[in-house]
Amino acid sequence: MAERANTTLNGRDPRRSRRILFWSLALLLLSTMALPMAGYLVTGVNSVEAAAQQDSSSNPRSEFWRAVRGSEPGVTQVKGQETNVLIQNGGQNWREIRQGPLTTYGAIALGVVILLIVIFQAVVGKAKLETRTGRTVTRWSMVDRILHWYVAILFIILAITGMATLYGREVLIPLMGKEGFAAFAALAKPVHNYLSLFFTAGVTIMLLKWISQNIPNSSDIKWILTGGGYFDGVHRPAGFVNGGEKMWFWILFWGSVAMVGSGIFLLFPNLDWTRETMQLANIIHGISSLALIAGSIGHIYLGTIGNEGTLEGMITGEVDEAWAKQHHGLWLDEVKGESPSISGGAARPSPAAPEK
Repeated sequence: MAERANTTLNGRDPRRSRRILFWSLALLLLSTMALPMAGYLVTGVNSVEAAAQQDSSSNPRSEFWRAVRGSEPGVTQVKGQETNVLIQNGGQNWREIRQGPLTTYGAIALGVVILLIVIFQAVVGKAKLETRTGRTVTRWSMVDRILHWYVAILFIILAITGMATLYGREVLIPLMGKEGFAAFAALAKPVHNYLSLFFTAGVTIMLLKWISQNIPNSSDIKWILTGGGYFDGVHRPAGFVNGGEKMWFWILFWGSVAMVGSGIFLLFPNLDWTRETMQLANIIHGISSLALIAGSIGHIYLGTIGNEGTLEGMITGEVDEAWAKQHHGLWLDEVKGESPSISGGAARPSPAAPEK
């Protein structure tokens, strides 16, 4: 009792002192651990404030790349018309058009043409000759035939090599493998480039030589409106070139102008064209080429399977008189009358079948 009284009187409770000491040490320990974390808290608050401030204003990096993609002048080592243009944004637009609508709609167009030919052949069939007279008439001269086959063979080679470039990634690589396609493309590209020069010369001469025979007239309109008699079996009168052939001629004419003209830009990039010009030329070249390929498929069909006796004229230069009367009656009448304004020789007996 005396000891407890002395402790109380002195104002010192041992248990209370121990509690004060314990919580003091605990507070000191927690402070020691919490103070370093305060830096992270302050940094986090500053980051949030910076992000909010950045959202409310422009992002310097975004602004920089936006300026680059907008082809704003900068400083580069490129010499020429596009000096100081780091990135030409039109390249992405060109790539999307080439790999998207151009290849997709081009493939659809080719497929539709082939499908229509198959349906036509199944439903209507070949335009057969009613009879053969054994008498022939000269339709194509040697010069015309050589010119035609020269252009046709080069066009087929250019079509194959060009489509291989356009559709190689989607079609040929799965079939040939990357190594096989790489070897083929390494050959196809220079073949396409060099032969295009010879094709340009040939198609120019051919179109200029035949342009006078392909001036439209009133009989061509009637021929076109009635489908040339392919559907009802009634053959419409036509001159040396009928309405359908004239349509194909002018498609070939303007298609060749677009194809050859755009090809010049692609073939000679060293003439200091801008990339934008070459991208536009590439799209025009692809569209015009695919259009001519689609038209050529129809032309080949009508000139071989579709019409009996037509191919003979482009091989031998001679056509049966019955073929001429059936497909080009007006021309045959003028040839028999020896009209000097019509290309082609006079009707004459074939050596193998003398006229009776």
